[in-house]
Amino acid sequence: MSAHHPDGSATVLRDDGVLVDVPAAAVAEGGWRSLRPGQRVTLVRDAAGDVRGVLRPV
Repeated sequence: MSAHHPDGSATVLRDDGVLVDVPAAAVAEGGWRSLRPGQRVTLVRDAAGDVRGVLRPV
């Protein structure tokens, strides 16, 4: 995880170095109140590639 924003959204740093913006609804979908820097997560995407959930890593 790279940054958690005041509106509940986050910016996540993937293992390949790409930053991904994650909407607040996707963070909440995973049951998170907030994410910590360095925390590993799994991103769930819909058919269009949009992030719809942030889960604990598998």
